[in-house]
Amino acid sequence: MNAPVSPRPGAPDREALLQEARALRARQRLAEALEVLGRLQDLHPRFSRGYQELGHCHVLRGDLPAALAALQTAVRLNPTLPAAWDMLAQLHRLRGDPAAAAEAAQRRALLEQLPPEVVAANSLYADGDLAPAETVIRAYLRNDPANAGAWRLLARLRIEQDGLDEAEALLRALLQRAPDYHEARLDYAIALLQGGKPLEARRQAERLLAHDPDDRDHVKQYAAACVALGDHEPVIDLYARLLAAGCKTPAEAADLHLWRANALKVAGRQAEAVADYRASLAARPDNGVAWFSLANLKTYRFTDAEIARMQAAQARPDLPDMDHVYLAFALGKALEDRGDYEASWRNYERGAAIRRAAGRYRAETAEACVDRLKQVFTAQVFAERSGWGAPDPAPIFVVGLPRSGSTLVEQILASHSAVEGTQELTEIDRYAGELCGYDPDCRLSLDPAAILRLDRAQVRALGERFLADTAVYRRLGRPRFIDKAPNNFWHIGLIQLILPGATIIDVRREPMACGFSNFKQLFGTTHQEFSYGLEDIARHYRAYLDLMAHWDRVLPGRVLRLSYENLVEDLGAHVRRMLAHCGLAFEPACLAFHETRRSVRTPSSEQVRQPIGREGLTQWKNYAAWLSPLRDALGDAVTRYRD
Repeated sequence: MNAPVSPRPGAPDREALLQEARALRARQRLAEALEVLGRLQDLHPRFSRGYQELGHCHVLRGDLPAALAALQTAVRLNPTLPAAWDMLAQLHRLRGDPAAAAEAAQRRALLEQLPPEVVAANSLYADGDLAPAETVIRAYLRNDPANAGAWRLLARLRIEQDGLDEAEALLRALLQRAPDYHEARLDYAIALLQGGKPLEARRQAERLLAHDPDDRDHVKQYAAACVALGDHEPVIDLYARLLAAGCKTPAEAADLHLWRANALKVAGRQAEAVADYRASLAARPDNGVAWFSLANLKTYRFTDAEIARMQAAQARPDLPDMDHVYLAFALGKALEDRGDYEASWRNYERGAAIRRAAGRYRAETAEACVDRLKQVFTAQVFAERSGWGAPDPAPIFVVGLPRSGSTLVEQILASHSAVEGTQELTEIDRYAGELCGYDPDCRLSLDPAAILRLDRAQVRALGERFLADTAVYRRLGRPRFIDKAPNNFWHIGLIQLILPGATIIDVRREPMACGFSNFKQLFGTTHQEFSYGLEDIARHYRAYLDLMAHWDRVLPGRVLRLSYENLVEDLGAHVRRMLAHCGLAFEPACLAFHETRRSVRTPSSEQVRQPIGREGLTQWKNYAAWLSPLRDALGDAVTRYRD
């Protein structure tokens, strides 16, 4: 389900606008009612009951085509509107279409056979009223616990509200009772994938495909699981097959071309990726994410005509907020490439402001987490638990802040014959969440002391679990592999306990360059929400420095610090230093990393396929006029980062 677009600050409540329109219709003031409904649609373009009310108004005006269009939109957004189906049946009869009238009447009849509470909860769910829908369906299930459809709806509501563990449990129990409930199995696959369990998600999708290999939703879910597993090559052909079979809507074609382009990009097939991004834009010209994806190639250069098209789309007042965000970041990059830094900055700033308003990041939450970790993970804790975990030296963790050079380091290491690059794995973060709980704002550990309640056997078992869970990403049979999730710097204490033989490398970048690079990057994950405000970036950078200094104090020599600037200035010396820290012999291929053919998923995917350059060291200086708040908030971190 697509979440409703958030209303703008100070906007009227959608229920109040709907009631105002209904009252005006009751008094036959239809022109005023339509004006109110227009405002309602601008603020809440996916609110089904607004379109149902619009249908009522057009019926009274005698405009049957407009009434039909409004009601069809209403039931497309929310198929559980009995009144809308009833009006559609009548209108189809009036226009002499008995087949369509019969179908609408049948849909109304099917809804009448369902318990009213289930219909009401489904309707609330479709309109994004998740908490009220959950209240209704939980109350219903207390009286009728045998209703499988109601349990499925409850699970879907939990998925939408970040209750993935409960959703998984509900769907797993439901499928044990009803193994042929394929719609529930699809939801189960979705919950598993969102919960960071792509292998099991793919297994569920495979069961669905065994039942119906041509079901488009099943194929899409299987492909999504493959992508999460880093298995991109098969999905390129899968998406091509779906496109060749024909799409129901331009929106579906736009999505499929976009997803195929993403897979092609990761596989290093840039020219084909560009062609599919453009095909996505041909299907949906205002597709903000496709415009941004072209910009996110980093090496793509927009034409005058393309910039004009983006600016025209950006000017549309009815465009969803996220499309505005995508377009702002894409235009920021396009104008930066042209040297129009002031206009570029305005776009980066606009996109970041909208994105920040929709987020929940609070710098003080991250700072408090640093304090908790420092209190819990002392030198004594590690001394008392020395040798507890799984001793396997296979993992190499590359940590640090985003946009600091971790993808470059991964590419260098993955060019070694003994090392396999995987991707930014989620296992360590998931284990921390299971053990410690997440705060709701930054998804950081709430109770790290919970890790210390594990006994020796449990600590070793968790290390072995990591090795087993990550085996699916290791396809080349090499003895070492890389996990480059940058946020693992939060979890170095956990890593040390469960995987004492692992290698840890901290890639650090000069704070002004790192800060600006984060600010101008729109991330595809909610884990980097600090990056949309200059003060938040500075405070997050300082928190990172403080925590890494703590790890150095309690685990001296454990983490190799690698300066991005030093790597650029003297590649050979620092590659040798890095390989020595990993216990690996030098191989010339590591210096020719840009020639290594492998999948790369991060925004730097195209940059690491080129020889190392110096451009990233000074790009931020083009924006120095607007970055003084970043410098001021960084304080002594502008020099302390070298310590």
